[in-house]
Amino acid sequence: MTSPSPHTRRDFLAAVSSAALATGVHSAPAHASSAQPGLAALDATASLLKALSEAPGPPAFEEEVRRIVVAEQTALGASIEYDGLGSVLATLPGNTTGPRVMVTAHMDEVGLMVQHITPDGFIRVKILGGILEQALPDQRWTILGRNGPVTAITGLRTTHVTPPSQRGAVWPLEDTFLDVGAASREEVEKMGIRPGDGIAPLSEFLALPNGRYAGKAWDDRVGLGVMIAAARRIRTEGIKLPAQILWVATTQEEIGLRGAQTAVDKARPDMGISIEAGVSADYPAIGPTQAQERLGGGPGIFLLDSSMIPNRKLRDFFFDVARQARIPLQPNVLTGYGEDGAEIQRYDSGRPAVNMTVPTRYLHGHTGIIQRSDFDGAVELLIQVLTRLDAAAVAQLASFAP
Repeated sequence: MTSPSPHTRRDFLAAVSSAALATGVHSAPAHASSAQPGLAALDATASLLKALSEAPGPPAFEEEVRRIVVAEQTALGASIEYDGLGSVLATLPGNTTGPRVMVTAHMDEVGLMVQHITPDGFIRVKILGGILEQALPDQRWTILGRNGPVTAITGLRTTHVTPPSQRGAVWPLEDTFLDVGAASREEVEKMGIRPGDGIAPLSEFLALPNGRYAGKAWDDRVGLGVMIAAARRIRTEGIKLPAQILWVATTQEEIGLRGAQTAVDKARPDMGISIEAGVSADYPAIGPTQAQERLGGGPGIFLLDSSMIPNRKLRDFFFDVARQARIPLQPNVLTGYGEDGAEIQRYDSGRPAVNMTVPTRYLHGHTGIIQRSDFDGAVELLIQVLTRLDAAAVAQLASFAP
């Protein structure tokens, strides 16, 4: 399929926002519904995931993603607040008493930033977040310039002139450049591009066989999708919750959990649930000594990452609820991964927190893969957990009394 232009995508997302704000409480914003030939058309959830995945949003440049989140939550009747970095805090109509539970996922994705423009019109960049250098060359990108998005490609020296000794080498960041088709610095500047502009991967959502979806930015648009899908069900099915739920979409997670640091002060939670893209270990070159999740095995839960060991009572609570609801739940023990739950855990004098995941292949590249059944299982498990978090349960989970 032909990729839509960034300008078309921007207009589409703006239209989604306007339409959502005009709908009733139980109406979800309409997202484009399409699929590969021979595969079923996208339902409302897959259309949401497509819109979230394709929206550009590197750290500190999350506007398009924020527009979708706010439109979705507003359509459900939520009240919206923002912190000073741009994180979104949504509260649905309902319980205004009981413990405060912060459910969070982050809006940003790994990306680049314009560093400087060469006299002959090429763009040098710096990395935002954890991207492997071998993932940079020969890719399409969206530069978020002041005049609107601009499509760029990362150049790649042709094999015909590359010495044999260098053909297997990783192209370092210092040699990486973006090409927008310009012939001079002045042409680039007239496009509205300047140093400090954010750059996002450009990659189209695809529905694959076996209920799998390919797309960019699953870290952490899949977590946002779980939150929104759960909120939709809670409102449309009239599910009563014993706690106050704060649905928080954070900024700048990929460069140090920055949005969570500020959002948690505004949310003032008694407990936190982070929802993330998990690390699937079911393809060549990765195995159980790196991670343990697999596509199709259900949602996951981190028992260790580089930023947090979860509250053990809350961890066990998730496994107990999953067993009662007959939802498979995969444990994952890994390092080299940080997530927003750590900032909830450190809030004030400390709070119970856990990180639930949707297993994902090929994180932090242009195209990752998730499985719909894992996503749906995460939504169901989140709802099942929230229905059980009354004041007594939260107090017991938070207590360290012998």
